Amino acid sequence: MSAFTGTGRLARLVLRRDRLRLAVWVFGTPLLGYALAGSVKEFYPDEASRVGYATTSASSLVARAFNGPIAGTELGAVVVAETYVTLALLAALLSTFAVVRHTRQNEETGRAELLGASVVGRYALLTAALLVIVAANVLAAALLAVALAGAGLPLTGSVAAAAAVGGVGVSFTGIAAVTAQVSVTSRGANALAAATVGVAFLLRAAGDVLGEQTDGGVRVVSAWPSWLSPLGWGNQVRAFAGERWWVLALPVALLVAGVALAYALAERRDVGAGLVAPRRGPAAASPRLLSPAGLAWRLQRGALLGWAIGVAVLGFSMGIAGDEFNAMIEENPAAAEAISAMGGGAKLIDAYLAAMLGLFALTIGAYVVQALLRTRGDEAGGPLEAILATAVSRTRWLTTQVVAATLGALALVLLGGLTTGLGYGLVTSDPLGKTAELGAAALVRLPALLVVVGVVTALFGLLPRWSVALSWAALIGFLLLGQLGAVLDLPQAALNLSPYTHVPSVPAVDLAALPLVVLTGVAVVLLAAGLAGFRRRDVPS
Repeated sequence: MSAFTGTGRLARLVLRRDRLRLAVWVFGTPLLGYALAGSVKEFYPDEASRVGYATTSASSLVARAFNGPIAGTELGAVVVAETYVTLALLAALLSTFAVVRHTRQNEETGRAELLGASVVGRYALLTAALLVIVAANVLAAALLAVALAGAGLPLTGSVAAAAAVGGVGVSFTGIAAVTAQVSVTSRGANALAAATVGVAFLLRAAGDVLGEQTDGGVRVVSAWPSWLSPLGWGNQVRAFAGERWWVLALPVALLVAGVALAYALAERRDVGAGLVAPRRGPAAASPRLLSPAGLAWRLQRGALLGWAIGVAVLGFSMGIAGDEFNAMIEENPAAAEAISAMGGGAKLIDAYLAAMLGLFALTIGAYVVQALLRTRGDEAGGPLEAILATAVSRTRWLTTQVVAATLGALALVLLGGLTTGLGYGLVTSDPLGKTAELGAAALVRLPALLVVVGVVTALFGLLPRWSVALSWAALIGFLLLGQLGAVLDLPQAALNLSPYTHVPSVPAVDLAALPLVVLTGVAVVLLAAGLAGFRRRDVPS
């Protein structure tokens, strides 16, 4: 029997399990790219506006760090500068999570051992996952090239830009294959892969910040750190600015190296084990673990700490960058219009700060979904049955999970506001005043997060089998509607589907209590529906 025996059938199993996720990924990426390209085309319709954008972007260190280097004044180069980082990060994260789900998670749940008892080779499970994820990246990139060309961009540049995004996904597919061998848990493997994405982002940002302006100040040549990052390689392709096709060989080389290393590690470890052994726990458990609240805190504290560090660093950075962004958007009417549309209000710096707080709230929604979907994992994996066999009732257990996720979201959104205010206050010589002001403004976003809590709880209680896919789909929908809907001129009826749309954009506008009360009421109704559904259905579902 070959080490790859059964790969084809396992690949079909991966497709069967992830048919909805893959469909959203493969078709959602080009749709998002098309929408963003059309938006950029509307904001920068002529050469003069694009020259202004390229000049301000090339001279702004903050713009280089977050958007990457500008490659020229062509419309396609502006589109790449505005969209590449977003699409590349999505491809990286989706690829890593998918690989871990079909490798390490299968071992963690015992599914891999069950499959291994049949006629299946040692490498078949890993190979099947890699084949499907690489194919998804290639197909998404191909459709993205068609979408960009359909938006009116040159075909050659569209293919190069889409290939750059696909290359990022392929690179992190290989990286995730290695992290799945290193960690003994899927959470650990995902954390290692996500940390690698973060390091890659920092290396790319450092290389772009240290780069040099050329061609009269409208182009940036990245420094050497960018070449150490898979995210930086996509910028070095230089789509729409004299494409360098040979750079696309780097992601392929990283994939091959990652797969070869993953095979070598898989050969040297037992099924279910990892290269790094799990740390042994204390001989006596804490008494707090005897309660559902103590257990929820123990399980979520690691993720909450990681989120808190990321939110604090990003919030402080965005606050420090407030003055520079203010100067940049005042010189660029199109950018000012976009920021005003996202943040509301006429005062650009307040609109910018409101937009950043709104982005924090939307991002923290991912933490809420992640934290609450542990309930589905506990149910599908078995621990929930053991918990409910004790004196813990269904209502108490689920309520504890909801309260823990809500308190975590509250802490994160407040931390984002405080750190943003502190950063902006330091550059405006009013740290205490701005910290208090933006901390209070951040709390205004909490009712929208409560609706996210309600949506996930309702899906878990009423549609448990579909709760994971539908919860993430809802959050992505809120992203597109809440943050990009106004910029893309979507009808108000569509924008109203997102709870974030109804949150007053404080500090850019005055506080209005009615929308917050309505959002809280909607959240309560959804929570009640989820609790009622969970009490009446079978466990496990």
